[in-house]
Amino acid sequence: MKLQGKIVVVTGAGSGMGREVALELLRRGARVAAADLRLAGLEALAERAQAGDALSLHTVDVGDREAVHALPAQVIAAHGAVDGVIHCAGIIQPFVTTAELDYPSIERVIRVNLWGTIHMIKAFVPHLLERPEAHIANVSSMGGFLPVPGQTIYGASKAAVKLLTEGLYAELHDTPVRVSVVLPGAVATNIAENSGVEIEGGDAPAMQALAADKAAAIILDGVEHDHFQILVGRDARMMHIASRAAPKAATDMIRRKMAELLEHHNQDHEHGHERGADAQRPTSAQAARTSSSSP
Repeated sequence: MKLQGKIVVVTGAGSGMGREVALELLRRGARVAAADLRLAGLEALAERAQAGDALSLHTVDVGDREAVHALPAQVIAAHGAVDGVIHCAGIIQPFVTTAELDYPSIERVIRVNLWGTIHMIKAFVPHLLERPEAHIANVSSMGGFLPVPGQTIYGASKAAVKLLTEGLYAELHDTPVRVSVVLPGAVATNIAENSGVEIEGGDAPAMQALAADKAAAIILDGVEHDHFQILVGRDARMMHIASRAAPKAATDMIRRKMAELLEHHNQDHEHGHERGADAQRPTSAQAARTSSSSP
């Protein structure tokens, strides 16, 4: 679907990859309905874009079913129709093993990543079906096809988004609605902060992260060419091949890369009582910041 003149909803548009997708859409001549949990991020986007009425701002928690189902009417009121959805909103989990991860953290990830995607599909697909042509692209993750220790629940939620989107593609194949699943590798964003997650023992293992604006351009090129899968970044492309050709070897490679981070966590966890620290869950202030931010 060519994007010039189209009206596109972008979730997670207040920061990171979602913000860059919104800006690139505007550069390509689309009208954008930018949605995010944080009004401040949306206002910063508007200040940067200087797009006038081509950009509308919508505060919404994608995990809130009623709020998401109210969004199409708001977008149509602002722009007259809706031609596309690029669903970038998502959060990660604390970097701990599944056995150590608490249920509230699990529920937050599933609520935003999986239920948020379901809510967006259920709310917007009926409207997209009314258009001569339309497109919906859901952001999954490289972690949705390659397991990452310390992010297993996040990966499970993104694997569900991948299969959900691929199933939607099959269901809508004979309609005007095209469907893409987006599979980013490492992209330079602030998803950890927006997820209310503090990484114990320092940052994640060093890797070459793709700039968010370059990721946005790849995503929109994929949408304009109606690609079924949009692999974002060299790491995503390479690991997609590796995980299909030798899944156990690919998993073991990622396990080795993540071992240092998890070891840092285990050391912190062992001494947590002495430090008065809780290495498992975000602080209350961090939890309050947990949101639907773009990965």
